[in-house]
Amino acid sequence: MLSILIPTYHCDVFDLVAELHRQCTSLQIAFEILALDDASRGFLSENNRVNELANCRFEVLDENIGRSRIRNLLASRAKFEWLLFLDADTFPANDDFISRYVSEIRKGKKAINGGIRYSEEKPAPPKMLRWTYGKDREALPAAERSKNPYLAFLSLNFAIPKQLFDKVRFDETLPNLRHEDTVFSFQMRQAAIPVSHIDNPVFHLGLDTFEVMLRKEHEALFALKQLLESGKIATDYVKMGTYYLFLKKTHLAFFVRHFFELTRKSLLSDISKPRPSLFWYDVYRLGYLCSIPD
Repeated sequence: MLSILIPTYHCDVFDLVAELHRQCTSLQIAFEILALDDASRGFLSENNRVNELANCRFEVLDENIGRSRIRNLLASRAKFEWLLFLDADTFPANDDFISRYVSEIRKGKKAINGGIRYSEEKPAPPKMLRWTYGKDREALPAAERSKNPYLAFLSLNFAIPKQLFDKVRFDETLPNLRHEDTVFSFQMRQAAIPVSHIDNPVFHLGLDTFEVMLRKEHEALFALKQLLESGKIATDYVKMGTYYLFLKKTHLAFFVRHFFELTRKSLLSDISKPRPSLFWYDVYRLGYLCSIPD
């Protein structure tokens, strides 16, 4: 029936696995839960408890292989037809999380995206930008996500038949710098794999601090530039890529880069405030993208 696959890196996944195990057991479905640590070796005593639960397994890789390869490896080890991928720093928002997926699975073969939710309680100031961005840009209801089903696809909470997954898989040629889910969703669109968005979210528990979020965003923008230049995704697939290529084509990227150099400190000051502006965050991102050397 269902293989639940959890790639992890320096994260305690026992509570997540225990909750999923409880829900699957109560439904009396055939299932397995596989958690695979990408050679971080963190929280070993906590995570090894996973092996005490029936149909659950936790292992640690000998070497770090990255976000794409570890997901493909988990899929290759799965024994059931349906795969449910969950990030390690998530937790089901509903007691019937698995039941909702099972109901949708029975409607036919497709990719199913459950969505994400953030706590309503505001976090500490260093995590406000990540919380604000997540609630505004990611935590969207299924009806909203369905308007752009592929681009709105998030890889931290989705189910897919193994037969369909094997048609695309995560691209292991990508540098381990984010955007693997962007390429995966674009490949699904190219392969005409149907995507269904449902309201079955997980809470995103691992809010990054401002410094960590900015570092990851820099990595993501560097990766986006490579993806656009290599043709891994269409130039109009993501808005940031569309803006960037327009500026390059019209020879305006130089002026944006110059503006970014002059205003970078003030932009950073604005987006690090307790009430950060996502507009200025987008301006910062575009300026940084234009500043990456060719």
